[in-house]
Amino acid sequence: MLLIADLLFLSLLAVRGEKLVCETYGTKELSQFSKEGDINIGGIFSFHQNPVSVNPTLQANPGSIQCEGLDPGELQYAYTMIFAIEEINNSSELLPGVTLGYRIFDACPSIPLSIRASLNLMNMYDNRDNSCDKLSTVYAVIGETTSTSTIGIARTMGPFHIPVISHSATCACLSNRREYPSFFRTIPSDLYQSKALAKLVKHFGWTWVGAIRTNSDYGNDGMATFLKAAEKEGVCVEYSVAIYRTDPRKWFLEVVDIIKTSTSKVIVAFADGTDLDILIKELHAQNVTGLQWVGSEGWITYRYIASPVNYAVVQGAVGFAALNAYIPGLHEFLANSRPSTRPGDQGLVELWEAVFGCSLIPQAEAPAQGSVMTCTGEESLWNTNSRFTDVSDASLMNNVYKATYAVAHALHLLFTCQNGQGPFENNTCADRKTIQPWQVLHYLTLVNFTTKIGDNVFFDQMGDPAAQYALVNWQMDETGYILFKTIGYYDASKPEGQQFNMEAGVKAIWADDRTEVPRSVCSESCLPGSRRAFVKGKPICCFDCIICADGEFSNSTNAVKCDKCPPEYKSNEDRNNCDVKAIEFLTFRELMGILLSGPLIGPACCDT
Repeated sequence: MLLIADLLFLSLLAVRGEKLVCETYGTKELSQFSKEGDINIGGIFSFHQNPVSVNPTLQANPGSIQCEGLDPGELQYAYTMIFAIEEINNSSELLPGVTLGYRIFDACPSIPLSIRASLNLMNMYDNRDNSCDKLSTVYAVIGETTSTSTIGIARTMGPFHIPVISHSATCACLSNRREYPSFFRTIPSDLYQSKALAKLVKHFGWTWVGAIRTNSDYGNDGMATFLKAAEKEGVCVEYSVAIYRTDPRKWFLEVVDIIKTSTSKVIVAFADGTDLDILIKELHAQNVTGLQWVGSEGWITYRYIASPVNYAVVQGAVGFAALNAYIPGLHEFLANSRPSTRPGDQGLVELWEAVFGCSLIPQAEAPAQGSVMTCTGEESLWNTNSRFTDVSDASLMNNVYKATYAVAHALHLLFTCQNGQGPFENNTCADRKTIQPWQVLHYLTLVNFTTKIGDNVFFDQMGDPAAQYALVNWQMDETGYILFKTIGYYDASKPEGQQFNMEAGVKAIWADDRTEVPRSVCSESCLPGSRRAFVKGKPICCFDCIICADGEFSNSTNAVKCDKCPPEYKSNEDRNNCDVKAIEFLTFRELMGILLSGPLIGPACCDT
């Protein structure tokens, strides 16, 4: 399916005489946010979460796919990118004399729409004869949020060496430099997260779990790595099922039945929030609660699904997320934002109209609006409780912030290159008037800087950052607001046994509002004095406990066999140790003594 990105390039080139002319694929779609600069950076985010009219065969023109379900969190990512660009443009140290611009597109969580946005960023809208002289109108792209969409973008941009930096795509497959030579990210790979989840499950003693994944590259690859790591940790999986938002409701109900009939009390969900939201609501409808959920970063801090209804099902969920951060000035920037009605820069209009219940289109131009009043221009987001201005969890926003600054630092290295000391052929530097994306790509591999909030940013050979996570816990405050409380940290760079660091003085809430860690085992541990007897056809976590036979013992928990006592010893009453056999002495006055000594004394008397 992902090869569609490769096939679409055939649509880019059209022969006219002997010249190649670039044509934008499918539609001349307008961006959601745009501002021209000396150098432009592209952005692709899923401002809407539900693509409609999708042809599963991917044979439909992507222009026929529409989106609905506005996600204010994705708007936050776009505005964080804009905020960082404005900071950079106002800096006298970073890129002095150079103005950065941006073009940001909506993609939904859809491969066709993500590729369409990629092609729009790569090509001009017009078809002048020299269009192919400069294929790219941007020198780097920030996005996307989901791994599946990011794969489509990276495959589209890769052949043209245009850097793609994701703030949220974690699929380990994206670390393959042969497949994705221009991909970078500011969030750790799932390779680390999957292993960390297995260690987390073992850390809390959960050896019997269920597994749910999104049926996508993100979910399938992440869960495959988790299952391998869990097996090494001695964790058994009772069931493993895949879900996707386009699955029929019948399948979601079957998954609910699987969960209801299972004996495991812990569910590990390696899923996108949009997919899991559907399943959680079906579980709530059947009152399936009280299970302990363990989540991947794809949903564990996804504000879009953090509703009271969902909380009733996944209360006390724990999982890994990007480290939270406070970005000075970002909240004020978001609260002061105002919508534009300029074509190509109307990305805030829908949110504005939804928050204030007014229309930015004059009534004379929109009679169908009926009684909806026209916005006065005096509205302010400062007076609202909009999710758009909520920066209490700025972990992914911080990743967008770091990604934008990474591009700026790469460009800064390019512009400050000294003639004769450059990295290119004959020690040359890039021509500042005709910068190529592949040159920016080279400098991205060299960036190593610290942001103003203290985050060190660099990329390894695979384009990945250092693997560090916050362990978060779903909690609810007195007002009913759902918190993603940080209860610990995980650092993959530390030695084995030192990677987990639980936050001192922070109390976790578990399933059913319990304060004690729940248990989830297939079989209770076999105590000393017994041995495990594995059940044919069941995982090794499921077994019976057999008491050691007389003359045998076991002195450890979950012993696989009972050992025999030495000849002079016998097993004690609890069968967990051996005691010396008692030696009994007989006297001549006892019947047994007389019987045993008689045959010996008789011959002696006869001889005399």
